[in-house]
Amino acid sequence: MERNFDVEKVRDQFPALNRTYKGQRVVYFDGPGGSQAVKSSIDAISSYMMRGGANLHGPFPSSYETEAIIAETRQTVAAFLGAQPQEIAFGANMTTLNLAISRALSRTWEPGSEIVVSELDHRANVDPWLLAARDRGVNVKWLTVDKETLTLNLDELDSVITEKTKLVALGLSSNAVGTVSNVNKVAKRAHEVNAVVAVDAVHAAPHIVIDRDELGADILLCSAYKFFGPHVGIAAIRNDLFERLEPYKLQPAPTYMPEKLENGTQNHEGIAGVNGAIHFISTLGRGVTLREKLVSSMTTVEAHENYLADKIRKELPTLPGVTMYASPEPYKKTPTVAFRVANMSPRQVCETMAKEYGIFIADGDFYATTLADKLDVNSSGGWIRAGLAPYNTEYEVEAFLEALERIVRK
Repeated sequence: MERNFDVEKVRDQFPALNRTYKGQRVVYFDGPGGSQAVKSSIDAISSYMMRGGANLHGPFPSSYETEAIIAETRQTVAAFLGAQPQEIAFGANMTTLNLAISRALSRTWEPGSEIVVSELDHRANVDPWLLAARDRGVNVKWLTVDKETLTLNLDELDSVITEKTKLVALGLSSNAVGTVSNVNKVAKRAHEVNAVVAVDAVHAAPHIVIDRDELGADILLCSAYKFFGPHVGIAAIRNDLFERLEPYKLQPAPTYMPEKLENGTQNHEGIAGVNGAIHFISTLGRGVTLREKLVSSMTTVEAHENYLADKIRKELPTLPGVTMYASPEPYKKTPTVAFRVANMSPRQVCETMAKEYGIFIADGDFYATTLADKLDVNSSGGWIRAGLAPYNTEYEVEAFLEALERIVRK
């Protein structure tokens, strides 16, 4: 797989990869917390701002151009996520969008009804729904995690999702341990009882092909800073649900979709950058339509990243004192590896990696606090997390493993 992927050509598109730290070329293994930005995204942001930005609905060229950029980016994002342009809304980030969506959707909930959230998830797809449930007098159920496989216990679906269920929220993949969940199976059960399905695809979007409708998601959320762009949140909401949604907004603001969810002036230059990031992804694949190119490219990216991640997952358990947290085969995973080192805090390991080897990895609970508590790692610093991106190389993986071995054998 590695030989069929021109990683050096990819790396040429990321200016940040030229950075050095303490005399060493930096290795970015912190992609799950935010990828590096691709040049086409940076150029799109710069070009928009240098030409002269404007707010919407003005009778002059810079305003027309801003509206055109937003419209084009909706089309690009729709192709990336398997949705329609009018279903795409932008916001500050996924969390802010989800808080707004949860407030709007919960206006239709009656006291005594139920929602379902997941123990595997980032809190951004948990707490907005918990807060809404509290305010509306709605009961909360949980999809639980199997601590051995780090997967959701889907044999509980029929008892957890009932005729009282109004919403099911879960992640497509875990940002902490990489598990890719069977969203389609959960969505089918949820739709049997007419529940809405809200899917957090923030961590999945940089790594696997996403088709919102194939997944069965009614609401799908992600963030462009995880797939080589700027800090812009994205919501892809199924048309009929979006039309019914009544978000909290200012009185003169639009009442039509998708603008009715986009409170205040949007990050226009950032939206231009989203367009640049997705078009870069499309250059890694083949096809006639943009969607075909994106599916092809993400399939290629997944193969490259999994090739590298498999090397890490094979080697880590052989190192003394290292405990890895990963689903066993054949469960699907993103190239995100969580682990701990005996007799060292996660922060100590990460600091040593950065200072001595120029390798950037992260520590903490990564907002997956329920899972971290369940695995009893929160009280001692959480996990160490190494995550891969298309610009990472086999050489970097080997350097990471060699550095970690030196650390644990000291």
